[in-house]
Amino acid sequence: MTEFNGIDRRHFLTGAAAAGAAVPLAAMLPSIASAADTGSADSLSAAVAGTGSADAPFPTDLDKFDFPTESTLRVLLCGDAGTGAPPQWAVADAIRDLHAREPLSMALGLGDNIYESGPTSDTDTQFATKFEDPNHGLDFPWVMALGNHDNSAVFPGDGGWLGRGDEEVDYHRRSRKWWMPSRYYSVRLPEQNPVVEFFVLDLNPLAAYLPPLLSPYWAPDGQFMTEQRAWLDAAISSSTAKWKIAVTHHPYLSNGSHGDAGMYDGIPIEPLNGVHAKRFYEDHVVGRCNLILSGHDHSMQILEPTTASKGTRQIVCGASAKNSHGKAGSAVDRPNLFQNYTDVGFMVLDLDPDAVTVRVYTVDIATATSTMTFERRLA
Repeated sequence: MTEFNGIDRRHFLTGAAAAGAAVPLAAMLPSIASAADTGSADSLSAAVAGTGSADAPFPTDLDKFDFPTESTLRVLLCGDAGTGAPPQWAVADAIRDLHAREPLSMALGLGDNIYESGPTSDTDTQFATKFEDPNHGLDFPWVMALGNHDNSAVFPGDGGWLGRGDEEVDYHRRSRKWWMPSRYYSVRLPEQNPVVEFFVLDLNPLAAYLPPLLSPYWAPDGQFMTEQRAWLDAAISSSTAKWKIAVTHHPYLSNGSHGDAGMYDGIPIEPLNGVHAKRFYEDHVVGRCNLILSGHDHSMQILEPTTASKGTRQIVCGASAKNSHGKAGSAVDRPNLFQNYTDVGFMVLDLDPDAVTVRVYTVDIATATSTMTFERRLA
């Protein structure tokens, strides 16, 4: 969880920060500034436009979903899945079995879609080996969020090459089911008189282990985040959906080893501890969305709302290819409905106009079979 290539991430980062950010970023990453600036404006325009993109409208069968007469909207939650390794395949096999019995409407991919360092282009074969192939037959829309591993620079998961995530945005035009028209966007279902609206966020500029020092565009108060904040405020304020759900990679709250925003990985130094992500959540999300759905921690958690979250419930589903080996790690153990740090698995949200029901499935890797270990209807 906190290691990369045998190096402890926490000690590496705190040591670098204590040395006055002695890591020679400019020398190590000579192309990041130009890469970060390239293509970002195109991605941003799609996001500001709202749901979807002109060349690939959201699938009409869901866009016109009729809640009063059709079955419940059944949404798969998968996070931190893109390894291409046997555990990912086992989880996908278990999902295929469930889908055959109880058809899934769509999926939410909660980031770290391409391990360990993200794709190098929109034609990278990793899209096949770590998404299309494992998820064959699961041919519903996959609404995708970006994670820190999707934006790696020096070491896997550092989040320091933010322009790299644009390759996943570009892949949207190549895949029949990968839905990522921009780095942030929303999806309303149905489009008219929506019952649910998913606000897919990109908080990587606020939570990168290597802050984007070479491009002010990605700074916490730079153009990208300033425009995302304005977009989100307007989108939530204008949304008429009964259920408003934030979808992103980095959690606001977590009992897992990465911990809460503002205390990520136990790092005591700003901004490496995700303090800017904490402020973003508290200024723009909590009290305004019913749920925050995140990955990042390789665990499955359904936390109870807190005073600070103003009634917003945090759900973490980041164990779709890796687990935490039984380690929670957070200094805080908040009240929860469910938490598991040992198994791989996935979750399902059953949505209707009256309630959201959450189900947790753990998966046995050897047999690729799932067990529903928790179910609760949330008012």
